Amino acid sequence: MARSRDSRHAATRRLVDELIAVARQLGLEVRVESGPFRGGYCVKQGDELVVLNQQHPPEVHLALLAEALRTRPLDTLYLKPAVRRALEEAWDRSSPSTDAVLDVALD
Repeated sequence: MARSRDSRHAATRRLVDELIAVARQLGLEVRVESGPFRGGYCVKQGDELVVLNQQHPPEVHLALLAEALRTRPLDTLYLKPAVRRALEEAWDRSSPSTDAVLDVALD
């Protein structure tokens, strides 16, 4: 049972790494920080970025990256089928965004 969970965790981590690369290709800065915050898409001094909380599991990172990429021109990039499927599943699980921008203090 633990091995199965560990392999799912590793697979999700690989998907997160792929999504970070996609976000960067689309001009988003991705930062992994520690602190008392949820994370997500934000704009700081005109720069668009996605902030991920280092303390959260990769499943949370996947959901936050998927939401940040929801309205991006993904059709301009090749996405591996597993990555596209993970995005679509994450979008199906969440309600549509109204382009909410999180107020995150980063120093």
